[in-house]
Amino acid sequence: MRFTPLLTAALVCAFTYMLILERETLLAFAGAEAETIAEEVVSDRIEDKPPVSVLVMKSSAKPVERGIVLRGQTAAFRLLDVKAETSGQVISSPLRAGTLVGEGELLCQLNAGTKQASMAEAKARLAEAEANNKASATLVQKGYASETSAFSRLAQLEAAQAGLERAEKEMEYLEIHAPFSGILETDTAEFGALMQPGATCARILELNPIKLVGYATEQQVRRIAVGGMAGARMIGGETVVGQLTFISRSADPETRTFKVEVTIPNEKLEIRDGSTAEIFIALSGETGHLLPQSSLTLNDEGVIGVRIVNGETAKFVAVTIVNETSDGFWVTGLDESVEVIVVGQEYVISGRRVTVTYQGDAS
Repeated sequence: MRFTPLLTAALVCAFTYMLILERETLLAFAGAEAETIAEEVVSDRIEDKPPVSVLVMKSSAKPVERGIVLRGQTAAFRLLDVKAETSGQVISSPLRAGTLVGEGELLCQLNAGTKQASMAEAKARLAEAEANNKASATLVQKGYASETSAFSRLAQLEAAQAGLERAEKEMEYLEIHAPFSGILETDTAEFGALMQPGATCARILELNPIKLVGYATEQQVRRIAVGGMAGARMIGGETVVGQLTFISRSADPETRTFKVEVTIPNEKLEIRDGSTAEIFIALSGETGHLLPQSSLTLNDEGVIGVRIVNGETAKFVAVTIVNETSDGFWVTGLDESVEVIVVGQEYVISGRRVTVTYQGDAS
């Protein structure tokens, strides 16, 4: 009955001795045994197990453009409220909103009223001033009038000429024309309406080309330049391509972002002013692989990558996503030509033997 406590005490003393005085020997022994066990486990998991059937896609590197994505909206290339420069009653039939107008086309016609009489008066004053100036010049030559009198007559002539020019301009202002080709956003002024200087005849938009307006951060604006290629995905899903034409030199004081503009063609006028757009601005070109989203996976450390076929076994390779499209992800970090596992990659680890079926050969 007393032998058991003595044996227990002896074992505890021996273990304590090894733990304190022979610690390195004990750890070395334990490590070697653990390593042997790990090797046996790995060998059992990888080398001794049958190969896993996987579906593989052959991929070759292709040119891909990095880019930055901005949220923005469309904006008319030009938008203008066409205003009257003189007063008068509208005597033209109105053009309705949505009408396409060409440059120089008549938008509003104003009644001349007393302006024709004013121009006739200006012409009469000019004729009188010309006659007086001619007579004054003759008298000066003959010595019957002073040169001061001649200067006065010349000044009256110039004033009469200026008066006639003003009257002619007033007559020109009676017709309000489109300054550029575009589409009417509003009806033109209604027949019978009284226009005053500064009153709006119509609002006109130029939508071809059209601008995409977005705002880039300080880091993003350093990576782009005017003249670079750009595009956008509209809210309806359609895509457009254009060119970066403007980068603001002054940041918005509230958001600290810089305004950028992309100009794109809009010949069919399908893109409207103020529509939401996702703007993509291309950066320096490089090569990469376009892979389906399903091929991407994570390793035990949480690193994103793909599993490829390396000889007869699987291998994990980390990748960097540089762009996203509707067809998949553009990634870098792979060799020029690779065989990427697209089905079954979640069931293999690096070193596991695989049986390959190539995409397109599978029934």
